[in-house]
Amino acid sequence: MTSTQYNQTHEGRSGVLRDGLAAAWPICLGYFPIGMALGVLGQQAGLGPAWIGLMSVLVFAGSAQFIAVAMLDGGASATAIILTTLVVNFRHFLMSSALAIPLRGVRRSFLILFAYGITDESFGVNMTRFRAGNWDRWRALVVHHAANSTWILATILGSLVGSLIPPGAFGIDFALPGMFIALLVLQLHGRAYVFTGGLAAGLAVIWKLLIPGDSYIVGAAILAATGGYLVRRRVRRQREAKG
Repeated sequence: MTSTQYNQTHEGRSGVLRDGLAAAWPICLGYFPIGMALGVLGQQAGLGPAWIGLMSVLVFAGSAQFIAVAMLDGGASATAIILTTLVVNFRHFLMSSALAIPLRGVRRSFLILFAYGITDESFGVNMTRFRAGNWDRWRALVVHHAANSTWILATILGSLVGSLIPPGAFGIDFALPGMFIALLVLQLHGRAYVFTGGLAAGLAVIWKLLIPGDSYIVGAAILAATGGYLVRRRVRRQREAKG
């Protein structure tokens, strides 16, 4: 390889890394405090740094991990946790299907590594850039794994910090419900969303009172999501009929 070819190759690789990190840093900035919070809550629920780190490596899905921690802390069964996280993360099938279009023809070994890092945020960043052009699979891969590394590190650090906080101190026992309430409020963009949230809460309470076990979590989520979808479809049809 000539010096010119080496410089071009080196510049190309550094350019890919530079572009990927430039696109990923806002995601990493957002992941760090949330990952720290998960680590603290996981430690309070009985998961040490090694366990919370392993969980982040194997799962790498913030919402699913928060739910799993809450369910573990509440004594839920493994079956209920697995089913709940499956329902929550089902959207990954849709995101992966959308990303399959710009990645058509790529070898399977790369797709396995790429699919591991798909999240809501990385999907949004990469799809926007794929559609705009001047973006490739290697830059997208850097986005995925820069965010992934930040999340894993943040959750482990959060667990280490959490070990220094006495149980119940600073209202930490309310931190997990408080976070989910905040996430719910941010999703209430209209009456259909308010209806869906209220329906989920009502169904969960009734189901829990009438049916023993942890099935109320999965059941209420599926029924409320279905109800919310039907309401939105009806509203959309009414607007089209009027228009």
